[in-house]
Amino acid sequence: MTKKTAIAGLAAIALGSTLFAAEGSVPKGIPRLDHVFLIMMENHGYSQILNNPNAPYINQLAKSANLAKNYFAVAHPSLTNYLEIVGGSNFGVLSDNYPDWHDVNCSTNLASGVAATDNPPTPAICPIWGTGTDAATPAVDTTNETQGTPGENNIDGIQSIPAAANTLGETIADQLVAVGKTWKSYQESLPPGGADIVNISDGFFTNNTNFSLIQPTLNPPLSQSNIVALYAAKHNPFVYFQSVQSGTNPLNSFANIVGFDGPTGLYSDLSSGNLPNLLFIAPNQCNDQHGRGNAGAFCNYDPSDDGSQAGLNPALIFQGDVTVQKLVAAIQKSPAWTRGNNAIVIVWDENDYSLAPNTNQVILIVDTNYGSHGIQSAQRYLHFSLLKTLEAGFGLPCLNHACDSSNPVMSDLFGR
Repeated sequence: MTKKTAIAGLAAIALGSTLFAAEGSVPKGIPRLDHVFLIMMENHGYSQILNNPNAPYINQLAKSANLAKNYFAVAHPSLTNYLEIVGGSNFGVLSDNYPDWHDVNCSTNLASGVAATDNPPTPAICPIWGTGTDAATPAVDTTNETQGTPGENNIDGIQSIPAAANTLGETIADQLVAVGKTWKSYQESLPPGGADIVNISDGFFTNNTNFSLIQPTLNPPLSQSNIVALYAAKHNPFVYFQSVQSGTNPLNSFANIVGFDGPTGLYSDLSSGNLPNLLFIAPNQCNDQHGRGNAGAFCNYDPSDDGSQAGLNPALIFQGDVTVQKLVAAIQKSPAWTRGNNAIVIVWDENDYSLAPNTNQVILIVDTNYGSHGIQSAQRYLHFSLLKTLEAGFGLPCLNHACDSSNPVMSDLFGR
């Protein structure tokens, strides 16, 4: 062996160890899972939904299924939490910025070690890949989503998370495909052309629509500002990763991202029972309780983000409740629901951005077709525990912060 060959071999070993530095052993503690139906809801804290009379179905399910009573989102805003659920890290992203679509020359936030933030504003998100350092999560945010004291509490306002080196830029989707399993991201109001280069859509028009071609011209003319952003890329975390954007593997590409309707959509798949292992289900921003300011009274934002039920738009809460009921009913009527071990997970991404002393505690409900029900768990969990639990059920290595010993598997909520 030449000296040059030896050096190349050592470099390859070093690179290999770096690439896998943030993957650990396969977590244990729950039965093997065949299908997980992960339903994402939006922007409401634990006490805003629990015992809310405008969410009767969700509250009934919280009693009949299993409820996490000490579960916390991590930071803000939405995209940060979505990334943490599917990838165990914020990947240096503390903003809802759109993807920097198909840019192969940009530097990822992991590589630069510089976080994407809303304040100060930063550019679109470079496609995530490789390894590097993610962003620290302070216990209290006084600079990014809010300025000055008292600030917004991340997690519980006490725990902080330092920036982690050797963060691996992949998600559970990459892990599933690597072991021959499957995933889909079901996005309500996705336009017919799919998710590629789409930042927002009402299911028909997108940020790419040329409104000048729509004739006759109205006065005032139609524009992108007229779009009700029912679909938003920030609620579809997989599109931020280079593996999906490149589509090199057709099993891990934009083909995995579909709407609720149509021959390959959610309801068609549920009806046929031909389902992927992981179903990431994101209702649109009127149905997930997020709200939109230009979508009418029933979908309007909450009047006050103060952490209380009194500050909520009751119609928005009710609309989300009916959506959850419709989704759960469709899932449980699917022929796949009775085959193997399956779990429905309903989780809110974060609270309503209310200031300290309110914490970032949110609701997580687990309903299984096996095991115990009616469990009210007081065990402390973060979004990272949810990822770790899904990896345990699918036989996958833990990823990034899901490997932290402080983030246990949800054995009580998913156990036999």
